[in-house]
Amino acid sequence: MEIPSTTPKTVEEIFKDYTARRAALVRALAHDVDEFYGLCDPDKENLCLYGHPNETWEVVLPVEEVPPELPEPALGINFARDGMNRKDWLSLVAVHSDSWLLSVAFYFGARLNRNERKRLFSLMNDLPTVFEVVTERKPVKEKPSVDSGSRSQGSSKRSNDGQVKSNPKLAEQSCEEDVDEHSETLCGSCGENYSADEFWIGCDICERWYHGKCVRITPAKADSIKQYKCPSCSMKKGRQ
Repeated sequence: MEIPSTTPKTVEEIFKDYTARRAALVRALAHDVDEFYGLCDPDKENLCLYGHPNETWEVVLPVEEVPPELPEPALGINFARDGMNRKDWLSLVAVHSDSWLLSVAFYFGARLNRNERKRLFSLMNDLPTVFEVVTERKPVKEKPSVDSGSRSQGSSKRSNDGQVKSNPKLAEQSCEEDVDEHSETLCGSCGENYSADEFWIGCDICERWYHGKCVRITPAKADSIKQYKCPSCSMKKGRQ
């Protein structure tokens, strides 16, 4: 595998390396498909797909050095070629390629601080994954998570001590910004879409979101709940 002449150290340098390797893998899996397919002969030994910082790709044996200078891509991608549908096989290689790209980027970024790592991931996350390019999938809008603290207007937010604290002011300020972003979120009970003018609560176990009225939880009651479990998760624990 080709090692950069100068090891990327800053967020910008690591992102540049990431985009070059990503471009190489996209070319192999979405443009030079026939050539890539032909090189992955199942009768050969374990083969790997490498993307290089000069935007070229190659299918070769893994490096013999242990441990390697950089994280290695998935080993033996050629063995599954003839046992799978061609499209499914390419999708599988794409998934492994995305994982490899992230591992290389964060290997270079091991000495970055928290904010720099966050910025690096944000830059990478703005690009479609190799899998999304190969399968022609459009990136899905991000849904609200329990950790985001965004629980709609009048909803609740968890503090470090585990207490649930009402934060209607914060929710009100972010309400207009979140309504489009979370418009695809569905209530785990009634299946209706997210609405910014209703109270929602997220399950701390399965991370599904619910209308407060559907699970009979009011904003006032949410304040006294340390860990909310939706009816479904509560029933599972009871059966165990």
